[in-house]
Amino acid sequence: MLPKDAQIISVDDHVIEHPRVWLDRLPSKYAEVAPRITRLPDGNDAWIYEGEVAGNFALNAVVGKSPKDYGLDPRSYDDMLPGCHDIQERLKDMDTEGVWAQLCFPNMGGFAGSVFARSKDKALANECVKAYNDFILDEWCASAPERQIPLMMTPYWDVEATVAEVRRTAAKGAKSFTFPELPDRLGLPSWHSDHWDPVLAAVTEAGLPLSLHFGSGGSPQASPEAQSSNFTVAISLFGLNSMSATAELLLSPVFHKFPDLKIALSEGGIGWMPYMIERIDYVWERHRWYNQVNRDVRPSELFRDHLFGCFISDNAGIHSRHLIGVDNIMFESDYPHSDSNWPHTRKILESALAEVPDEEAHKMVEWNARKLYNFPRTEPAAG
Repeated sequence: MLPKDAQIISVDDHVIEHPRVWLDRLPSKYAEVAPRITRLPDGNDAWIYEGEVAGNFALNAVVGKSPKDYGLDPRSYDDMLPGCHDIQERLKDMDTEGVWAQLCFPNMGGFAGSVFARSKDKALANECVKAYNDFILDEWCASAPERQIPLMMTPYWDVEATVAEVRRTAAKGAKSFTFPELPDRLGLPSWHSDHWDPVLAAVTEAGLPLSLHFGSGGSPQASPEAQSSNFTVAISLFGLNSMSATAELLLSPVFHKFPDLKIALSEGGIGWMPYMIERIDYVWERHRWYNQVNRDVRPSELFRDHLFGCFISDNAGIHSRHLIGVDNIMFESDYPHSDSNWPHTRKILESALAEVPDEEAHKMVEWNARKLYNFPRTEPAAG
């Protein structure tokens, strides 16, 4: 069961950036094209970037609402909990749901920076990434360093700039980097190429893990009807991206070239992992002799040393935790997105872990995350 002294760490939450994140940080020459919020005629808010609408909040800021009120329509800052974008209010909401610390993914720029990757002006895109990272390091996380784990974006469309940003932010206290789970689906080289070697070298030299959020490598395939009018299909299938990333990574040269690299499959779930581990091993045993794949190290061994699964609600995965590896499992809340169980997170987690030994439960909700993200425990101040 969940120990009473467990400080729950969520390794996948999201920050809704306040309207001045980029306006206050970008060079003045970008004043007209910087990300900014505009109030639409219908009273909702939208991000404008390079003079065009770059997204709205939709399902990304529905925490506290009934599922009957969810939807893909635009929303406003007035129509969301202040904790979505205000760090002091976020801390109160964390206390309400019983979560001690969070690692937050970006919103406006996409889970790994996909909005900026589509920029017309890549120099501007690079500056936007730096501005966001400085916001996270100097404002959001600096307000509560014992409760917010700094997750950085990278300008992944530019390897040299990415390496520079990894080194710059690592020196400032970064703890992880969000990165596309399947870069080849974005028109970039795959994990099987050597294109990403400088990035992976910089990350491992810094001793920091990658966090691959599902959907950062594109949307899963769904029927035309589902894509146009039934988003439930795509939402149900997003975990397939994490499954694909697992196969691509375990059967690529990545972990053989970078034996210290660690990767979290954020929001990908864990219930599918036992089958995928077994299946990849089975295929590897039979087909490794004529393929360009390492013939000596079993993929399941690589999984235990390098990959981490993350769950919100996943009874199948909790039941199969020993087939996955208890040390490879972490918890996530997904505040303020539509999968979040706020304000009942801790209560629901206690129920899900009721039959799990205390030591194992404590690892999955706190200690594994502290170890992976090098985030030492601090005790709450008295009173």
